[in-house]
Amino acid sequence: MLDTYGRKYVNPLINFTANIFINMNFTANFITVTAFLVGISSVAFIYFDLPYIAVGVLWFSGFLDAVDGAMARKMQKPTALGTLMDITFDRLVEMSIVLSLAIKLPKSILHLLILTICILLSMTIFLTVGALTEKKGMKSFYYQAGLAERTEGFIMFSLMIIFQSHLNIITDIFSILVFITALQRLNEARKIFV
Repeated sequence: MLDTYGRKYVNPLINFTANIFINMNFTANFITVTAFLVGISSVAFIYFDLPYIAVGVLWFSGFLDAVDGAMARKMQKPTALGTLMDITFDRLVEMSIVLSLAIKLPKSILHLLILTICILLSMTIFLTVGALTEKKGMKSFYYQAGLAERTEGFIMFSLMIIFQSHLNIITDIFSILVFITALQRLNEARKIFV
């Protein structure tokens, strides 16, 4: 939801950064890989009890993740490979955070497993609708908006990382938000395909 309605406010910074990277001759795919490596590094900071650094690198990776798409569009070089890397790396970062929290707090494994199932369900619907529909948006595929998009995910992951003593309740709230998003996307798909 925040991605859909708030993007216009951060686009100037995203585009400014994209222009800098383009002028430095970086490719969008290079920034995609960089965003992934920065995001995955949050796992180490979670493990070594440095939650604020973990959250900082997570958000920085998310910023770079937005910049790579802006670069591809500006250079008129969005590719299927770039889209594949972007979506795959996003899920790998998310699941690495879930896994690191599960290792640190094994009593929360069931809550984290339910969250993982909800994310899997929502992303399955999202990707299937994107593959089956002929609609295109700003991205290289059809983007289904919903209650819990990338920014809401980052907020919830940040809360999970910082407030680990309340991990179960935060994770459960996150699961509900993602499940509602899955239902929204399923309902939209029904309207598109009927």
